[in-house]
Amino acid sequence: MKVIKKIIAIVGIFAFLGIFACKSNKDLSDQNNKTISSRSEYRLMFYNVENLFDTENDPDVRDEEFLPDGGRYWTKYRYNQKLKNIYKVIVGVGGWDLPQIVMVSEIENRKVLEDLINYTPLYKSDYKIIHYDSPDRRGIDVAMFYRSNYFTPILKKAIEVQWPKSVSAGPTRDILYVSGITNENDTLHLFANHWPSRWGGQMETEEKRMHVASLVKKETDSIFRVNPNANIIIMGDLNDYPTDRSVLEKLKAKIEYDNIKPKKLYNLSYYLEHEKGLGTHKYNGQWGILDQIIVSGGMMDTTSSIFTKLENAHIYNADFLLEPDDKYPGKRTNRTYIGFKYHGGYSDHLPVYLDLRKKNSKD
Repeated sequence: MKVIKKIIAIVGIFAFLGIFACKSNKDLSDQNNKTISSRSEYRLMFYNVENLFDTENDPDVRDEEFLPDGGRYWTKYRYNQKLKNIYKVIVGVGGWDLPQIVMVSEIENRKVLEDLINYTPLYKSDYKIIHYDSPDRRGIDVAMFYRSNYFTPILKKAIEVQWPKSVSAGPTRDILYVSGITNENDTLHLFANHWPSRWGGQMETEEKRMHVASLVKKETDSIFRVNPNANIIIMGDLNDYPTDRSVLEKLKAKIEYDNIKPKKLYNLSYYLEHEKGLGTHKYNGQWGILDQIIVSGGMMDTTSSIFTKLENAHIYNADFLLEPDDKYPGKRTNRTYIGFKYHGGYSDHLPVYLDLRKKNSKD
């Protein structure tokens, strides 16, 4: 098994990550001894990986489309290629030091996460998994990886979305909440999200996202009551934009940054979308940000031991994640499928990431 994994690592590095060829030959495990002091960054990312299913039939979920004899002919080869692609993105976001925390959505189960860690060069990392099966009918969940040398979970739970009588909807993804301590003894409160889709129309489905937003707000309010300056980071595919009602009115994620206050949430993605003209998802020829980064006022306090700024929020739009758009101007995401035709790409979303800074680090 060790020999097989070694072969996987070598092939993976030289076949689909050319950047390694021009760097010194260090193992990912060599990075485990680094601290925030040496890097002066603590990086978190979120990535909607778009339908990471295994190839085995689960009778409890609607995964028939992603089976070897299903509508997409989801073979072992295609599955393994998908794992390699996701690995490439994670390494690309982290550079030579992997992101300390990785949040993902649209994964089928814990097995695909274990395969990602065990059967790509990530097996050299110190990543650990946090995952709960959600009641979503397609079986897709949110999950989190964390580097055990940098982060110690103290509390973790899946927040189930239970619909009020006023909302007619089936089961959906849980909200993943994790609270823990960094290797520099700072407490982080992390929320990984994948809110209900717009399938059926934005207005027709808005009430669902409004309700999920209210659940996240309830959780953050509870944290603020204990510590008004708590370090809260909300990331995920919200299936709404920063100025939509669910985010602006229900979650109350502010889009003005000139008077940062405790006990408030601030949407850094609005800055990326409206000030820098960036997007994570293209729909009808228009880029927008569905995959968002929202932080507490305490996280933007530069006098704190760990903090972040507007310029520390990013969208990872490497060339290999994009391709020419044959229907609209510019580029589009390089997807695994175009319709039901296998394309061999990555996802219909771009990843986002956030750097946290130490008080004595250089801006």
